[in-house]
Amino acid sequence: MISPTMTGAVTASPLVLPAPQIEWSNLVAIFVLFGGAALSVLLEALVPRRARRSVQIALTILVLIAALVAVIVPWSRGDHLLAGESALALDGPTCATWSMLMVFGLGTVLLFAERMGGVQTSFVANASSVPGSALERESEEARREHTEVFPLLLFCLFGMMLFAASNDLILMFVALEIFSLPLYLLTGLSRRRRLVSQEASVKYFLLGALSSAIFLYGIALVYGAAGSFQLGIIAQASMTQISGSKIFAAGMILLAVGLLFKVGAVPFHNWTPDVYTGAPSPVTAFMSIATKMVAVLGLMRVMYVALGAMRWDWQLLLAVVAVASMAVGAIVGLSQTDMKRMLAYSSIAHAGFIMVGVVGAYTLQTGQRPDQTGSVSSVLIYLAGYGLATIGFFMVILMVRKAGGESTEIDSWAGLGRRHPMLGALIVLFMLSFAGIPATAGFTGKLFVFLAGWRGGYAWLVLLGVIFSLVAAYFYLHVIYVVFFKTPGEQAQDVEVGDPSVGGWIVLVVCALGTLILGLYPQPIIEMVNHASVFLR
Repeated sequence: MISPTMTGAVTASPLVLPAPQIEWSNLVAIFVLFGGAALSVLLEALVPRRARRSVQIALTILVLIAALVAVIVPWSRGDHLLAGESALALDGPTCATWSMLMVFGLGTVLLFAERMGGVQTSFVANASSVPGSALERESEEARREHTEVFPLLLFCLFGMMLFAASNDLILMFVALEIFSLPLYLLTGLSRRRRLVSQEASVKYFLLGALSSAIFLYGIALVYGAAGSFQLGIIAQASMTQISGSKIFAAGMILLAVGLLFKVGAVPFHNWTPDVYTGAPSPVTAFMSIATKMVAVLGLMRVMYVALGAMRWDWQLLLAVVAVASMAVGAIVGLSQTDMKRMLAYSSIAHAGFIMVGVVGAYTLQTGQRPDQTGSVSSVLIYLAGYGLATIGFFMVILMVRKAGGESTEIDSWAGLGRRHPMLGALIVLFMLSFAGIPATAGFTGKLFVFLAGWRGGYAWLVLLGVIFSLVAAYFYLHVIYVVFFKTPGEQAQDVEVGDPSVGGWIVLVVCALGTLILGLYPQPIIEMVNHASVFLR
């Protein structure tokens, strides 16, 4: 500013910028996670290698529990607000997603601990060939024990928390990169089948970089039309001066493409089978649920909050994506012989089922009654059930071993249910949940997303969803048939079931009970999620 003095001289007064208002107490969970990730990096440099595994596991678990408490406390008080100069929306969907991220993050930590030597196999023909014992010690002595997975996991969760709460497109892009870069590294950290793992990492990186560029280009077009990065301001602009803008419509499509890549929906799914197969099993489990969860929530936040006035334009686009995802996932999944690759196509099909609820856009703004479960609630319930079955089943995959690593060929599981009835019961439970059979969490989630699509006016899409659910049920039931009724063949030779550690049992018990409770008595969880289903604007 320029101001005259008493003598007539002109002087420049300093420019004073207002200090940003940061709601520190409501952002404790984010700071706890970031601080824990930074401390975990220091431990990698300072702690001796032989003690590093135990220290990193303990620190990661403590950080995730502390972050979970820091999420639940303000959520229980009903503290919903736009924080960080309105860049972060700390609303019900954010708190619900953060809580599930911490829970599934804890499950992933226990899967990593199991992979690093927790499973003890019961057959010992040659000790050096037994995964989980001598080979694990040899890996550690040769400095191949990847304890850096724990700081990478924490940084990934930190980015996912930011992404889920982003009320600003630039912050959303930054958060997307924060959680994507650790995932690219985690994908390539498999000790066995290294070339396949590294190939998967490169594919994921190249396609992820392309999707990020598309997303960023979409942000630029939307900003050029609306004049702001904040979702609320974009929503106001979309209802007035730019409702028919072609630039704005192009930006909307590019934003959707960038987000659908992370969801793993067709036609942006090409990375999924190779990455799921090549990545270490705990990383595959984490990507299956955590990446999909935050990507779907980000998609709903952008479409419902910023582009709600244009829903007649984007609903048909997403409906086509939903049909393609259900069809490709269900039909191509029928021919898969590898368990992880089958789960990759299962994930694509599940992305399509979730999109049915998203397309319905059944919210309080579009006619939902307060006592009904809308699109946001139904998607959260679906993701909770899908996550429980995913984490639990990948624990089972870690237990089924042979010389050289995990045994993921479906035919190699022949007869396991007869030899290990408890393992067989867990496989049946998780497979039935994936298939959406009643009395499991998968049925509850699928019922509510289909109801949201029906009430939103997309009955034809729900009908297709039911048809493709029946198609996809075949390969889940085929796994049950192989485990219980198929005679073990050549591929089943030398396949054994390891004894899980205490952490492994915790994962199995919690996931199994959660799958049953959400299937048999879901009402308390439904009511809790219904109270956390409104996006702040």
